[in-house]
Amino acid sequence: MELADYTEEELKGLLDSGVEVARIAGKEIRDVFYKTKATETKEHNADLVTETDKLVEDIIIKSLKEKYPTHSFIGEESTAASGKRTLTTNPTWIIDPIDGTTNFVHSYPYCVVSIGLTIGTQLAVGIIYNPMLEELYTATKGGGAFCNGKRIHVSGQEDIRKCLVAATVSRRGLEGKLSSLKNLVQAEIHGTRNTGSAAANLCLVANGSIDVMYDYGLHSWDIAAGVLIVEEAGGVVLDPSSLAPIDLLARRLLAASSMKLAQTVGPLLVHVDFPRD
Repeated sequence: MELADYTEEELKGLLDSGVEVARIAGKEIRDVFYKTKATETKEHNADLVTETDKLVEDIIIKSLKEKYPTHSFIGEESTAASGKRTLTTNPTWIIDPIDGTTNFVHSYPYCVVSIGLTIGTQLAVGIIYNPMLEELYTATKGGGAFCNGKRIHVSGQEDIRKCLVAATVSRRGLEGKLSSLKNLVQAEIHGTRNTGSAAANLCLVANGSIDVMYDYGLHSWDIAAGVLIVEEAGGVVLDPSSLAPIDLLARRLLAASSMKLAQTVGPLLVHVDFPRD
């Protein structure tokens, strides 16, 4: 079945299943949030994983597999272990058990459960839950975006000199990212902010708090849910290097409150290439 074959009621059922397990996962995060966490590193010193990441991902996948045994799954921790990152036309749940693991390790409250669902490679459902702030962002294709059940919208800002930008600086592609920041500051943006979680940043674009968010080196599990939430809130999410529609496996993203703003910001970015997933 293609996404167009699903009814509104069927999509709501899929959303409800995702929300249910996201709340269960959120409770696991809350229970240990202020405790000391044992960590391991993955690709580099700031790329952390905890036992809670693994536990939460197991809970989410097990629960959804019981309900949807024919569906496929891409999870951050299981994918990192297996190296498999294939996105097929089969309904596929794309899961980041804790987006913002470094925040979680430091008990900084921007760490979220992110669950996206693609059908026929199209984004169909997006769920991002911050259990510490009790914020639940949801979207279904064509059904709008919501925070705690209230409809949300992007700011609609078109003027770069009036925008607030979410930008990440990290060791990966550092020189390019610093150059991009310099270009944006010289364009006289209002300022930059960053939660330390790509999914949380995308929620802030969706609710109008942030006007632009861009990043390089992301994986599909970082952004799948957030892309749909921004789009359903009226924003645009593009490939920053070409301003073409977003490719979940290309590891780069530009989200904006308007196409005009995206077209202004895109040429100011110094693009950083990462291996495709």
